[in-house]
Amino acid sequence: MSQRIQKTLKKKFEKHRIVFWYDGEQELRKEFEELDLADVVKLEIANNEFGLKHRLLREQPSQKFLVYKQGDQPPDLSNWLLDVQLAHDEFRTDQAALWLAELELGYEFSSVVRDHSAFFNNKKRRESLKRIVAPDDTHGRIRLKMLAVCASSDPRLDSILENLLAEHSAGRSDRMAEIKRANLEDFLWEQANKTYSYRSDTPGVHDFVIELFKSCYAMGTDGEVRLNSEALVFLKRWKDSRQHEAPFEDLSNKCAAILGIEDELQHCDYRHIIDLDYFELIDRKILSDLVSQVKNRTLSAGECTQYIRSRRSGHWFSRFAELYNAIDLASQFFHTLDNAKVECESIEQGLEAYTQNLFKIDQLYRKFILNYRRSRQVTLLEELANEVRNHYTNTYLVRLCNHWQSCVNRLPEWSLPGSMPQSQFFSRTVDRFLSKNKKIYVIISDALRYEVADELAAIIRQEDRFDAELKPMVTGLPSYTQLGMASLLPHGKRQINADKSATVNVDGGSSQGTANRNALLSAAIAGGKGLAIQAEEILNKTTESCRELVRDYDVIYIYQNRIDKTGHSRDTEKDVFIAVEEAIDEITKLVKKLTSANANNLLITADHGFLYQDEVVEESDFSVAEPEGDILFMDRRFILGRNLKEVDGVKKYTAAQLGLEGDMEVLIPNSINRFRKRGSSTRFVHGGSTLQEIVVPLIEVNKKRTTNISIVDVDLIPSSTSLISSGQLAVALYQTAPVTDKLQARKLRVGLYSATGELISDSHDLSFDLTSENPRERELKIRLLLSKLADEFNKQQVTLRLQEPVAGTSHYTDYKAIAYTLRRSFTSEFDFE
Repeated sequence: MSQRIQKTLKKKFEKHRIVFWYDGEQELRKEFEELDLADVVKLEIANNEFGLKHRLLREQPSQKFLVYKQGDQPPDLSNWLLDVQLAHDEFRTDQAALWLAELELGYEFSSVVRDHSAFFNNKKRRESLKRIVAPDDTHGRIRLKMLAVCASSDPRLDSILENLLAEHSAGRSDRMAEIKRANLEDFLWEQANKTYSYRSDTPGVHDFVIELFKSCYAMGTDGEVRLNSEALVFLKRWKDSRQHEAPFEDLSNKCAAILGIEDELQHCDYRHIIDLDYFELIDRKILSDLVSQVKNRTLSAGECTQYIRSRRSGHWFSRFAELYNAIDLASQFFHTLDNAKVECESIEQGLEAYTQNLFKIDQLYRKFILNYRRSRQVTLLEELANEVRNHYTNTYLVRLCNHWQSCVNRLPEWSLPGSMPQSQFFSRTVDRFLSKNKKIYVIISDALRYEVADELAAIIRQEDRFDAELKPMVTGLPSYTQLGMASLLPHGKRQINADKSATVNVDGGSSQGTANRNALLSAAIAGGKGLAIQAEEILNKTTESCRELVRDYDVIYIYQNRIDKTGHSRDTEKDVFIAVEEAIDEITKLVKKLTSANANNLLITADHGFLYQDEVVEESDFSVAEPEGDILFMDRRFILGRNLKEVDGVKKYTAAQLGLEGDMEVLIPNSINRFRKRGSSTRFVHGGSTLQEIVVPLIEVNKKRTTNISIVDVDLIPSSTSLISSGQLAVALYQTAPVTDKLQARKLRVGLYSATGELISDSHDLSFDLTSENPRERELKIRLLLSKLADEFNKQQVTLRLQEPVAGTSHYTDYKAIAYTLRRSFTSEFDFE
């Protein structure tokens, strides 16, 4: 006891010159007499008040005094030293006083200690409280901080409740038990009442969370609301908290079941709840109705995209991202198909239509099927998927390919006017660089069809300092790997070997495999500075090793085989669109690796394209007539041989008509028809003359010396007044230009802040990635809800801030801001007293 007394008094004398000590129990005279404090004079009250006062105030006005009285403090009217005592400090030796002294709190807080003695009886809790108390704390503020200690949270009501809700979600009640033992439960629910208008005959965490979800949902659906708008601010912050994501989702699902949300949503128009995201069931309802409307063509593509875009910032979007994407893509697919002209009257018209617009239908189909499969929502999407498949095949593919076949049938030989033949790739493209003493690096991706390359080029252009220009080339026939790869090499003559291998010789040498292609390149390039290599080898090399290759060779052909390899197996052909994504990603990495090794000029191309139908191929899609003649090689889309008979539904070519040497003949089925062949893939095919098979990309990539990427600007549209007089603020934002490959999206967080930096509203995370040319369609309106904290800043200037994330961190930096004056009328003041 003596040590505690000495320690407490020492701290008091650091702040006060005179300290009074009333020993009411008359038990501590010995401790007083033994007490030895440096520079402190001990005095005792014994009917000598006037003399003491004169000495304290007149004789020794700078001396420190400990004034002791054995007995209780006299009543104020009889206490002649009361004025001196009130001007200085008092030391008490009851337990409450010792705890308060330990916390450096005045005796006026003794009622807090008495009411919550179980809290103060624990040393760890006292130590935790001491770290967060402040000199200007009120009784209510101290109790709130005590709640925070019990809940292991920050000393804010929202933080306390978040931790209690997390514990409740986990099926535990340790923190709540601490609060009850500390006699703080009534205070907790009093604060919930003051802050959120939460009142209940049986208050508790479970009851509170049910009412929270019920009222906030009702606010968005014109239902019965019992809580105030501050409760909505709390719910939004809670659901957007990464730390509390799991408890929120768990309790949201449990409350949805208790409140019967699923039954209520059955009779709800999804457009009325498009901005709500409190329950996972809301997303399921919206998704179900969107699928139905897109399938039935009762929703425009623009509306569908707008609705889905409004869901992207919702809590559950990531869980259903592929599903939302699939619906949006299906809607765009139908819109694009409805506005497409698939008939063509000439080769030139067909090529132009496909390379300018029609390839987008293949692209949308591919991306829809990919997202459909990744969503794993077969039950919900199957009917829509069947509609997409049916229209892709019957409304688009068959019609386009039949019209195209009519144009092809009129050609005397395989030479398409207005196009660049793949066979001239080296002479017209590679030689162009070599003639200027420039090195060139060629990435050849097996089966990288034109629509895939369009996406690839866009991805490359999104990289800083990179440009990528896409042009079409036309393959030879048959459009298969061996001939396509041979055509891309330097050559004079090409000949399909007259055996069952279907391999192709270039100027008398084999072009089959990387080693043979390397020999051909090395022989064709001056000084033997030509190289053929596999993509995997490049990716596995160090940057320094890549620099050595770039330094030592003038022409490097880099071969990648992901799409074709996946598509040609019946077991994996359904995964070909996944392989497309992998190929795009790998090529992008190749481009970056090569350019980092000082490769300045890159070309990306392919040997052929492909047809893919994500369905069982119908009997009508197979060639009716059986091929006749000396067949050497047979695939689904072409036959090689001699003395071949041209039958109905099949077009025959001689080697000469195809620009090839030798006497090999080729049969190609019309349109999208296949030959019957056991054991091979039927959905993924190539070798024929459809636009999807023969139009291949030529992407020219170069890297600039200076940056060419910028982020789109966002403006705040000024409101008619700079006053905020209600509990909400309408904000209008404008994206100044459409997003492109080089003008990229900007992400912003929008909120209202006090002059001291406190967030006094809910906040919105927004992505400005609109591509519309129409300025009106690039406007975005939101509504900010002011929190109770805003009441403390009434009649003060506050700031609407747009903040953008600092890449790779959890921090934000200011982007733009606009000042407002908060001028609200209050019926009550908020206080923790």
